[in-house]
Order: sequence, then structure tokens, then C-alpha cells
Amino acid sequence: MNPELQLRLATIHDAEVLLEWRNDIETRRASHNMNPVERIAHIEWLRGMINGSDHRLYIAEEFSVPVGTVRADFSTGVWELSWTVSPNARGRGIAKKMVGEVAAKIKGPIRAEVKVGNQRSARVAQNAGMQLVRELDGVLHFERAKQTMDR
Repeated sequence: MNPELQLRLATIHDAEVLLEWRNDIETRRASHNMNPVERIAHIEWLRGMINGSDHRLYIAEEFSVPVGTVRADFSTGVWELSWTVSPNARGRGIAKKMVGEVAAKIKGPIRAEVKVGNQRSARVAQNAGMQLVRELDGVLHFERAKQTMDR
């Protein structure tokens, strides 16, 4: 990852920016749930993410300014990754860098779901070492097996 882009774990102090990004119209179009999220529900969700042992929520910062987030949820032996880039930072390769960095930290299998037509996120998943394994109900399913050697 380039030195200007750093990952850190999210805190409750990130609630406002995460809510803003989540409710952005482009983010909602790419999400399974396209409805806006209410502040109270968002705060409860964020607390669960921060305190949950099966979740990691990273904030990507460029020169100390938040520019994106990567979420990793562990279930049935696989880490599922999802990501969002700040509306002000899109189109600069940030998703590729931050998702690639998180994927490199995980030695076990990873997966991601991307809506059909979201070519940017499909390329991000592929860049992170995942391969398209199926398309089901308008969703592309990407997977990467367990890493057998260090990157």
C-alpha cells in the first residue's frame, strides 16, 4: 500500500462519516439494502462492529483524511469483504489499494458479493485475488481460497 494511504480500525468517532458514506446515493445503489440508514440504527450497528469478535471495520485515510472503509465479517470459516469509498475520493484507485491491503492481512479464504453491473467493484475483488465463482439473482460471487504462502 502506498505510504499516503493508511488503514486503521474504526472507532465510534467515525460514526458520522460512515453514516454519510453509507447513505450516499451511489453507495446505496451498490448495496444489497438500498434504503437510507437512520442514525440510531447506524450507531447500534457500528457499536456491534467495533465490539464484535467476528468483525473488522477499517478506515482508510489518505494524509490523515478518511477516504474509505473496508469491512470484514467472519462466518462459517470465510471472511466476507465489503467496501465503500468516500464520494470525494472515488475514481483514484483507493478501493483497489485498501481492499488489497485487507485481503493481504487475511490468510484464510475470503469472499465478496458485487451487484451485476458494478464493474469497478468487480475489478477490486479480482485485484484482491478473488475469482468469480457464480452469478445468482443479479449478484456476482467472488472467492479466494486460503493463502498457501505469504505475500
